[in-house]
Amino acid sequence: MKRQGRLVRWEADRGFGFIRSPDVSADVFVHLRDFSDRRVLPQVGMELSFEEIHVGGKGPRAVAVQAASANASRPMPKRTPIDSHRRPAPRRANRHRESPSGSSASSGLIFLLAYAVLVGAAVWSGRLPLLVLGVVPGLSLLAFFAYALDKNAAQTGRWRTKESTLHLLALTGGWPGAWAAQRLLRHKSSKQSFLLVYRATVVIHCAALLAWVFWLQGHPAAA
Repeated sequence: MKRQGRLVRWEADRGFGFIRSPDVSADVFVHLRDFSDRRVLPQVGMELSFEEIHVGGKGPRAVAVQAASANASRPMPKRTPIDSHRRPAPRRANRHRESPSGSSASSGLIFLLAYAVLVGAAVWSGRLPLLVLGVVPGLSLLAFFAYALDKNAAQTGRWRTKESTLHLLALTGGWPGAWAAQRLLRHKSSKQSFLLVYRATVVIHCAALLAWVFWLQGHPAAA
């Protein structure tokens, strides 16, 4: 059955997004290859018509997608010689935007190294058990794997991993692996609401670790 909807999310670098339709209870996954006209440049807010399908128990997916208006289906304009002369200005703007990101990555790496030194020193001094040296990397690998699965699910239209699960892994000690996944996989690295909660889990975890190492272990209960 042909349905109508509006494109409410589009990941241009990954080639997929979601359509919201009054006839479907959940947002409908759509991939760039599902557009009938490959010249269409998908944009958030675009009115679309599509066929709804369900594959292997997954969420709804749109196929045979068409732009509902002539303006929305306008193909990407070809680059002209005038456009080529104007390219240096956007490049300079991009360099300015990338600088804070590089600084943030450097700060995160320094914080990660400080965390590793703290854990290593706490184990060496006997304030943390030797088992921690295996548990912490294991949780980080588990968090990285969870991010990778969630990214793959987002690209293929399968069921996603709950954000609360990703945050729980970070809170319990897997935040270094989550940090690495956000940068290496470029997943969950631009959604500010998610990043805000993620940073809170890092702060809570590190505060609890510091309290255990320097306060609880430094003040043993009286016999």
